[in-house]
Amino acid sequence: MMLPNRRRFLTLASSAFAVPALPSPAFADVWPKDKAIHAIVPFSAGSTIDVVGRVVLDPLSRQLGETIVIDNRGGAGGSIGSAVVAKAEPDGYTLLINASAHSAAPAAYPHLSYDPSTDFAGVAIFGAVPNVLLVAPSKGIGSAKELVERAKAAPMTFASAGVGSATHWAAERFLLSAGIKATHVPFRGGPEALTEVMTGRVDFCFIGVSSSIAFIKNGQLLPLAVSTTKRTQTLPDVPTTVELGFANSDYTFWTGMLVPAKTPRPIIDRLHAEVQNALALPNVQAKLVPQGVEPMFLSPKEMDAMIAREIASNIALAKATGLTFN
Repeated sequence: MMLPNRRRFLTLASSAFAVPALPSPAFADVWPKDKAIHAIVPFSAGSTIDVVGRVVLDPLSRQLGETIVIDNRGGAGGSIGSAVVAKAEPDGYTLLINASAHSAAPAAYPHLSYDPSTDFAGVAIFGAVPNVLLVAPSKGIGSAKELVERAKAAPMTFASAGVGSATHWAAERFLLSAGIKATHVPFRGGPEALTEVMTGRVDFCFIGVSSSIAFIKNGQLLPLAVSTTKRTQTLPDVPTTVELGFANSDYTFWTGMLVPAKTPRPIIDRLHAEVQNALALPNVQAKLVPQGVEPMFLSPKEMDAMIAREIASNIALAKATGLTFN
């Protein structure tokens, strides 16, 4: 039996994700046509980007009537797989499933072989996953402001899922806004970072709610704030960093689809429409909601504009904090 709160939560999420079913354009008989579509995921299998991408691509394949082959090509903050798509034919048969790492790449890797803004066209956002500021209860820190005061009084450390990762960027934005310093301790992935924070060997971290919710519920980690501009449905009682007075500390970890820049607009529009239809499916919502994925509807052009803003913002942040990645 589904608990009342759980039913209400899924209903709210369903209404948020749901958009009117969008009709397929008249050129549907032109593309796709008897040819497999390749979706490059520039991170390892099992990553948040990979998991969310597979949830959406499964029904999308059926809607398009063609096989979608998922190809994980991880490494260098997603830039290896992204470079493959940037050089691919702009015919709609090569997709990039990426995340906010896409717009962080120019700051983290200034000598990229591609331009994340001009070499790609946005298609659709699958959703956003809030990053949560976490500490171990044993630290005796009850709020984000207490953490800031502690950092001003004594050296502190923060964990991340790797240099240049979304968890790293979220922490750096918060530190800059709060006017504090902390030593970065990068790990190979989120699970390792969470373990070190839970044990108290590292003081705090920003990690996606999908990775940390189980530890929050069982009391092993204490959530102090989320890095989004508004509170998350997954943790409705946890304030945002902006709400707490830390201006420009928000960091949106989105996942979505892009294609090579010269892909015909009708193909982009068809993909966008079909992604929205896939996101509206109850079984897709039922898989995304437990992962902490929240709606983030943008048109393709709005997605392009967002990425351009994020690239400029990330470069400015790297310069302001003196961050170097390679």
